Amino acid sequence: MTTPPDPISMLPVQDLDLSAAPGERLPAGALRPCLFIDKDGTLIENVPYNVDPAQLRFMPGAGQALVALASAGLALVIVTNQSGLARGYFTRAQFAQLQDALLRRLRDEAGVRIDDVLLCPHEPDAQGRPACLCRKPAPGMLITAARRHGLDLTRSWMVGDTLDDVEAGRRAGARGLLFDSGGETVWRRSPLREPEAVFDNWAALAAHVLDEVATGAAPAGRPT
Repeated sequence: MTTPPDPISMLPVQDLDLSAAPGERLPAGALRPCLFIDKDGTLIENVPYNVDPAQLRFMPGAGQALVALASAGLALVIVTNQSGLARGYFTRAQFAQLQDALLRRLRDEAGVRIDDVLLCPHEPDAQGRPACLCRKPAPGMLITAARRHGLDLTRSWMVGDTLDDVEAGRRAGARGLLFDSGGETVWRRSPLREPEAVFDNWAALAAHVLDEVATGAAPAGRPT
């Protein structure tokens, strides 16, 4: 029996049709670079399906790193898979409470303001693949954020603790960075899942991105 194709491997970015209407488009020079940030295992310690603000623990150095990146002109957008909503493990109201606590603590403790938070509430399919256009490794959340906030995906980065995060970034046309905190356990490799760089701490990650911003390094983007 023939194995059906992976829907994500067949999903060109242009087929999402998420471009802004002509009146909403910004001049190319007005587009901002962005750091897209996975939440669990990257920005905060991974406590599966947690919605208790008391259990929020930021990764060491994350706040200071985000301050430096925002000061360099990068937008900061959190993009997170939250299948616990579809599975009934928590409600949208509970997640909103956690999100409010996370954003408030970043603002009050580190002086960081996040531009947006996007989440995918859907479950993967029976093979663990996205059954929607927003669940990473699909690029839908990144493309939606780019349209909403005038972001230049070719000058942006996606950082997360799994290769699905890397792939989502690459599919959106951005660079993919792996934050190696133990979240990746399968290590299914492909050209789209090869990170530009791997880090185990936020200070080194921020230094890498700031160096690329300063030098104007060409984006890795999607492979041809």
